[in-house]
Amino acid sequence: MLPSDPILRQYQVEQFYYAEAELLDDRRYDEWFALLEDDIRYFMPMRFNRGRREMHLEFSDDRQSAYYDEDKESMAVRQRKLACGSNWAEDPPSRTRHLISNVRIADGAVPGELAVKSAFLVYRNRLERQTEIFAGERQDVLRVRDGGFRIARRTVLLDQATLLTSSLSIFF
Repeated sequence: MLPSDPILRQYQVEQFYYAEAELLDDRRYDEWFALLEDDIRYFMPMRFNRGRREMHLEFSDDRQSAYYDEDKESMAVRQRKLACGSNWAEDPPSRTRHLISNVRIADGAVPGELAVKSAFLVYRNRLERQTEIFAGERQDVLRVRDGGFRIARRTVLLDQATLLTSSLSIFF
């Protein structure tokens, strides 16, 4: 059940996000995967530089290419590869730091759900000198489950239009 006190709700959602970030940074992918609903959609559209009159075309839509457009089954494959070391882009594994801020909460379209926007900064380092910083916004739908939250939808909107990374193998 969602707390009626907005301050308590804000605190609980922020603590959920901080714990999620710690799981990802500590490479505890099995525990992180348990935070996902079975019907999750994990979507990261591509971003394009557009003029003011075409800002509605800034992100790719459902019919266009995306960096990620996954369900739980496809995410499970990636999660298993990360956990067992068979993902060549993550051998040796990346070191990440997920910083989450500007958490804004609204009631979801369905009772028991919250629509949450948050800003993120993900620092990634691997090998000797490969360092990347990703910044953007996450638009989530969180469901209340067993006294906590589960991620039912995540849309990741990167601020970068051009990614200069050799691989995009981490979760946001």
